[in-house]
Amino acid sequence: MIWLTWRQLRTQATLTLAVLAALAAVLAATGPQLANLHTTAGRSLIQQLTGTDTTLYFAGGVAVLALPALLGMFWGAPLVARELETGTHRLVWNQGCTRTRWLLTRLALTGLVAMAAAGLLSLAVSWWAGPIDQAVATGGSDNGDNFVPRIDPAAFLIRGIAPLGYAAFAFVLGVTLGVIIRRTLPAMAATLTTYTAIQLVMPMWVREHLAPTTTVTVPFTLDRLANYALDSVSHVEFGKSEVWVTAEQTLDGTGHPAHGMPPGYADCESIKECVSTLTKAGYQQRITYQPADNFWTLQWSEAGVYLVLAIGLGALCVWWARKRLG
Repeated sequence: MIWLTWRQLRTQATLTLAVLAALAAVLAATGPQLANLHTTAGRSLIQQLTGTDTTLYFAGGVAVLALPALLGMFWGAPLVARELETGTHRLVWNQGCTRTRWLLTRLALTGLVAMAAAGLLSLAVSWWAGPIDQAVATGGSDNGDNFVPRIDPAAFLIRGIAPLGYAAFAFVLGVTLGVIIRRTLPAMAATLTTYTAIQLVMPMWVREHLAPTTTVTVPFTLDRLANYALDSVSHVEFGKSEVWVTAEQTLDGTGHPAHGMPPGYADCESIKECVSTLTKAGYQQRITYQPADNFWTLQWSEAGVYLVLAIGLGALCVWWARKRLG
């Protein structure tokens, strides 16, 4: 069964690994130069990036982001659904191989290759982007650049070990939906839709609870009021550590949630005057955030959550194949 599974997988696996190897070669060729630039430029590295560096930064991120979804669609969904469509699964089951062994072998071997591909790509991109992440962590993107700290939701899912969990989950999700739906194209569409929905739910409602948060109460400043007015705060800087803000609340002079602005606020003619009005009235901001030091705790926790989901889906897949497939 292992040899048969590999023969069916080798073409798509070889093509995928060849593309990843080409991208890794580009990153390996340009990474040392970026590291040397960070050594000399420090936090001003962001302002000295070339167009090629910026393109590679975002292209690498898109690749890490897209790979698990593609693995779920093109490796997972057709794995069993195509066999069910053509009826070839009955031939295998009549050759002395139980459907449980057949399915578990395919899930394990193909799933491990999918995880390896996602892990290697994430490792390469995280290594290459390390100097940029370090520059951002020390305030190097304060000038409105499109670079965010790695704990920010926009960067978190394309760094570290989390993509291994994403790949495992997306692949097993595709297989499970293929077994249930029994049609390749509908299973592929359902896999993409479901995986995307889960990836939106995780940072919005789940991730912030995977590690202890920190809450501080701080006075309004010019920058904080400007961001508050624009409703665009995604992270703030306390000292030299970039953080991921998960909640903000305005407090009035009594320390309770404010239900409006103090008298005179509507008449202020500049942000500085608005800050003065808020300060005199005792208004403050209560900010809850995930500190940068929680990055790896969140990474391990989230990868674990996705692996548990993958194992659960795998059990459902095997049960469905044994009880519901004829």
